[in-house]
Amino acid sequence: MRIALTEFVTLDGVSQGPGSPAEDTTGGFTRGGWLVPYMDELFVRRASEWLDLADGLLLGRRTYEAFARDWPRITDPADPFAGRMNSLPKYVVTSTLTEGTWQPATVLRGDPVQTVAELKARPGRELQIHGSARLGAALLGAGLVDTLRLVVAPTVIGSGRRLLTHPSPPAGLRLVQHKATANGLLLLQYETVGTAPVGEYEGVTAFI
Repeated sequence: MRIALTEFVTLDGVSQGPGSPAEDTTGGFTRGGWLVPYMDELFVRRASEWLDLADGLLLGRRTYEAFARDWPRITDPADPFAGRMNSLPKYVVTSTLTEGTWQPATVLRGDPVQTVAELKARPGRELQIHGSARLGAALLGAGLVDTLRLVVAPTVIGSGRRLLTHPSPPAGLRLVQHKATANGLLLLQYETVGTAPVGEYEGVTAFI
């Protein structure tokens, strides 16, 4: 299977609590809900198309518990995500949980890189990481992420956990899809291409 990392981020790279002020208040975070003012029909359609590709969800413990609390409460049959989020297999990377309450769920113990590499070797389409920024960043640094999808909100929050922090291994990316919504969200899809390339500037004529 391919590993796809989907994250909602602000312009300053914050991924914590995009959906509501109460979604994730760890570390005293009080600025959640920053994505909601910019959500629109194009965003929902594209996010649904991405979820169509999933054969399973790969989650860290914190995100799994938050999703297990929230998604089963959504019973509107018209909701484009709830049915799939609740029914897809969940693989939970954790050192503390022994079983999952949001089924179907498989708890992955041990070294995350090794256990996910073994899971990635199985046949299938995409194993998708939603949220779980620390897990996603670790797997990106380990070279296990194939696709990175970012929804970038036109806002600067100024606090909160970021998707990517330093130090971390370099990762090269190639932009394969991009779209801007009417409300200002950037919908970006990248494929990983190994380590990040570098070069030396020798004048503008080299590029024209």
